[in-house]
Amino acid sequence: MNTNRRPRTSQVAVKRLVLLNRYYRITRFYDFIRDTSVKGGIVIAVFVAILVGLEYFVLDFDVLLNQLVETYSPAVVFSTFFASETVLGLLPPEIFIAWASKADTPWLFLAVLASLSYLGGVVAYLAGNRLFLIPSVKDHIEMKIARHIVNLRKWGGLFVFIGAMLPLPHSIVSLACGLIKYSFRSYLLWALFRFVRFVIYAVILFQIF
Repeated sequence: MNTNRRPRTSQVAVKRLVLLNRYYRITRFYDFIRDTSVKGGIVIAVFVAILVGLEYFVLDFDVLLNQLVETYSPAVVFSTFFASETVLGLLPPEIFIAWASKADTPWLFLAVLASLSYLGGVVAYLAGNRLFLIPSVKDHIEMKIARHIVNLRKWGGLFVFIGAMLPLPHSIVSLACGLIKYSFRSYLLWALFRFVRFVIYAVILFQIF
């Protein structure tokens, strides 16, 4: 009996994978991943090129970052970052990761930044979840982020993963999750990849700065 069940279980798993692959092809998930990755790579390359250019011709970023560390307390910087990660992700996290590299305990500061980014997404989710109380605002935001909502409904947790890992505004993806009442538990699990992104970026930026 057990011997017969195992092949059937394997066949079912393979069929599911085939169907999932077909679904992702039909919904252009792979194209979206490719385009987002390419755009993200270009943005990062341009960002690094600008930094290197400014460093070489205009500014000494080591001095600038050290001045930021000396001028502004960690509480001010962390508060600014948390506000940004909660509201549309207005400021690039890379700037704050570079700032953390100049701290006495850079990896501790990085852990705080990653945690604040994660919590900022949670706040954005909860805000989106309660927007039904203000229908006019809810309708306006739904129109503004309609594309993200469509993608979230198509791909679920994988879209949250993309928002956490790739240069896609994490707070907007989180807001969209709240708006459509995507499973909070699933959101929390997929959003944990935000920590992975911060570690990857830190490994690179800590070497530069």
